[in-house]
Parts: sequence; C-alpha cells; structure tokens
Amino acid sequence: MNIIVCIKQVPDTTEVKLDPKTNTLIREGVPSIINPDDRAGIEVALRLKESVPDTTVTVLSMGPQQAERALREALAMGCDHGVLVCDRAFGGSDTWATSSTIASALKMLPYDLIITGRQAIDGDTAQVGPQIAEHLDLPHVSYAESVSLLEDGRLEIWRQFEDRYHILHVKLPCLITVLSEAFEPRYMSVGGIVTAYDDKEITVWNYDFLKDVVDPDNTGLKGSPTKVRRSFTKQAKGKGTLMKDLDSRAAVEAIMETLKAKHIIN
Repeated sequence: MNIIVCIKQVPDTTEVKLDPKTNTLIREGVPSIINPDDRAGIEVALRLKESVPDTTVTVLSMGPQQAERALREALAMGCDHGVLVCDRAFGGSDTWATSSTIASALKMLPYDLIITGRQAIDGDTAQVGPQIAEHLDLPHVSYAESVSLLEDGRLEIWRQFEDRYHILHVKLPCLITVLSEAFEPRYMSVGGIVTAYDDKEITVWNYDFLKDVVDPDNTGLKGSPTKVRRSFTKQAKGKGTLMKDLDSRAAVEAIMETLKAKHIIN
C-alpha cells in the first residue's frame, strides 16, 4: 500500500506575525511546529504500515524551505520518503490555491490512501483536505477517529459526528482527514533521527518541475479567490470596571443594569 500524508508546518500560535501589506502570515524566523492534526495523520499512516505488509509512507508538504524540518521530523517518526513543494510562486495561497497545487503534486506520486489533518491551527478552515479529494475525484471521509483495513481491501473508518459516530467502509484509493485528539503521535526515535538526517533525502519540487501539471491560474496569491480585507493579531482586552463592597443582590442588580445598558438583554 502506498500512503501519502500531507502535512503543514505552522507557526507557533503564540508567535504569529502578519504582513500588513499582503495580510498573510510571516513565517520566516517564526518558531514552527508540525500541525497537530497532521501529526495524528502521520501516526495513522505508521500504524497501517505496521499492520499491512509492503506499505510505504510518504510525507508531502507545501511551504518555504524551512518546512524541510517538519518533513525530517516525520521521517524520524518512521515515514519513508519526504517531498517538499517549494517555490515563491506558491506563496500567499488560500485554501483553494493550496489544495490545487498539492493535488497537482500528488498526481506525480503513486497512492492508495491520502491522509491529511482535519484542519490547520493557523487557519482552522478544514477545507484543504476535502478540496484535494475533489480535485483528484476521490471519495473522502473527514473527522476520522479510527481507521483500519478490512480483509476485502476496504477501509473501515469511524467518523466523529457531534454526539455519536458513523462507521463507514470506503474503497481505495481515497482520502481521509483525521483528528488530533483521536490519535496520540509517537515520538521520534534516536535511530530514526539519525536516519532522517544522515541517510534520507528530501525531494524538492519547484514551480518549474510541476509546471506541466499545475494550473497557473490557481496558484499562489494571484490564483487565490479569497480576498482578505484586513488581518490583525488578537488584542488585549481593556481594563474592566471593578465594583467593590456589594452584597450578592446588589452585585446581580449592577450586572443586570450593565447588560441592559449595552442592549445585551432587555
């Protein structure tokens, strides 16, 4: 089985910086991590690799050169190959342009199963995984909390659904998005770290390499239909009003009057 896990290196959410001109995240020089849901996706792939003979796991990421670190970490966890889609032409992509570019890159690789995280913590849209599946005309299941291969070659997926779950059987090839809270990712091993940095190469694909499969009209900032009017970091709340020396009844009355004054209640 050939499994591809799409991962994203995201900025540490306590260190987010924004470009005031393009309204995009400034990633250079910012502490980064593998997106938590994507780490769970790596764990799902490695569990399948352990249970299904002759399984190969490839990790693919689209991002700047520094995203190679995330791929190295995935290799140290036990993945076999790493591919980085990297070019300034892909910078500033929204979910549509990102999914279009990644889907184009995936056409260059053999796959039976594509795994993505549910969503990225720097966007929280949960759109890229399903969009990739649509670009590739693949069946897909989102919010997976359990994944196993059946004897007939189909996947059995338990899909989270509000206060219950769906049990779905899906034929390969397909795409799934997984939940970080459902799968505890393994740690990198010492041997895995040595192998990831000394013995394994990261394949880098730029725009020129993908130009025959990628759509230039759906690439980068210019190919992104999403228009961001303004982006800003979370602002600290102003100092509240402290009401002292009130008994419980007076405190309730004061709160109610404040809520009425703000038209929150009538």
